[in-house]
Amino acid sequence: MTFLAAAIQMAAGPDKGANLDRAERLIRLAAARGANLAALPEVFNWRGKRSDEGAAAEPLEGETIARMTALARELRIHLVAGSITEKAEGQPRSYNTSVLIGPDGSRLAIYRKIHLFDVDLPGRVTIRESDAKMHGAEVVCAQTAIGAIGLSICYDIRFPELYRELVFKGAKMVTVPSAFTFPTGEAHWEPLIRARAIENQVYVIASAQFGPNVHGFSDYGNSMIVDPWGRVLARAADQEGVVLAPIDLDYQERVRRELPSLTHARLRKDGRAG
Repeated sequence: MTFLAAAIQMAAGPDKGANLDRAERLIRLAAARGANLAALPEVFNWRGKRSDEGAAAEPLEGETIARMTALARELRIHLVAGSITEKAEGQPRSYNTSVLIGPDGSRLAIYRKIHLFDVDLPGRVTIRESDAKMHGAEVVCAQTAIGAIGLSICYDIRFPELYRELVFKGAKMVTVPSAFTFPTGEAHWEPLIRARAIENQVYVIASAQFGPNVHGFSDYGNSMIVDPWGRVLARAADQEGVVLAPIDLDYQERVRRELPSLTHARLRKDGRAG
């Protein structure tokens, strides 16, 4: 089975309506080019000041997911709605949440970011995502008509145990909607994505934010699609746009058959061999 996947690159800002219009235009472009699966970046619908984040948060029944659901149904595609700031009823903090929508408009999976980005690079970037967000707790892999899709978000890419668990749940491809900072992205973005692809023999679809943002630093961009051998099949230029690549599940099965490293895994979750 072979189909086309699209990684969408954006530079979202504080105008939610404008962000959603841009996301729709790019999704339509991906579908027009033949994509069966399109993936948006992290916080694609709103990127504003931390002080405004609570007001911008939405429930899953809100405007953003409703609009993405209608679009997936119209275009008959699988759509990863990157991530949004999800309002949690009765809680002072929100979730960073990715939603997978099927071509019939059904909500196939909901993933709440497990690993939150708390980092201090003196003179460059200081972020404490946990000040405004809550940790998710569930590893999410969805069975779909185009294969099993594992969901993750941005900083998760630094935690290989998550991706191994997704593969043991059956994932054939994983999505990594991101807003990687330029300093960390320049050093680690591609090596991390390729490592997760190689060690788990999966396709990785990594859609990213790019360029200067409202927080005073720049996002790295370089949205890409990587195959189970670790080859970069598509990479975005430093601009808003769409990159596409074939997802060939027969090729993936051959890679896993000829180099059956996943069947050789010996360490259990408790760190013991078994």
